[in-house]
Amino acid sequence: MAAEADSVSAGLGPGDPGRLPLPGGCTLRRHRDRVDVLVGGVGPAAVAAATGTALTHGALTGDPYGLVVSAGIAGGFQPAAPVGSVVVSSAIVAADLGAETPDGYLPVEDLGFGRSAHAVPESVTAGITAALAPGCVLAPVLTVSTVTGTARRAAELVERHPTAAAEAMEGFGVAEAAVAHGVPVVEIRAVSNAVGPRDRAAWRIGEALGALRHTFELLGSTVFVES
Repeated sequence: MAAEADSVSAGLGPGDPGRLPLPGGCTLRRHRDRVDVLVGGVGPAAVAAATGTALTHGALTGDPYGLVVSAGIAGGFQPAAPVGSVVVSSAIVAADLGAETPDGYLPVEDLGFGRSAHAVPESVTAGITAALAPGCVLAPVLTVSTVTGTARRAAELVERHPTAAAEAMEGFGVAEAAVAHGVPVVEIRAVSNAVGPRDRAAWRIGEALGALRHTFELLGSTVFVES
């Protein structure tokens, strides 16, 4: 969303980035050191389309990307990822891509087709976690199409994915587009609320956006510096 992109852009440095319209109505914000910021939309389908458009444009213009980062705020599984913390994905997982059966949930792999997870190699996460240490959590990040709003749903997700630290709505769509183009991908999320019963009064969106901005201040002076 725009507020998340604004925080990322602010962290990358002062000044107004250049703007590059893309087919389909998206616009790239072009920062120094060849870092582009894109508002991809809500949900895995919208961001897969937007990410694929940006990656295709880069490839066709002879300026391909070397890394894709899905970034924003998210719900955190407690106590692994408290409000205000930052989660870096060790894997990007489509947590509800599968089937419900009388014997429980089956991921799409168990149905005999498709995939529901992308592991993020250490070669991608190592520099990011080093730049953010000690203020980040390295763990799987779940992608869902319906945000968790009950304790029962949270418990189900924890049972299926006991090492997950965060839940959001876009990462797997971004990952699918990146992998299709052969580009490494990672997800970075600042935690605004606990995964569980929906309690808007307890959300700390401003704090999470501030953490997101600080994250990209750190990454903009380390990992994203053009060599």
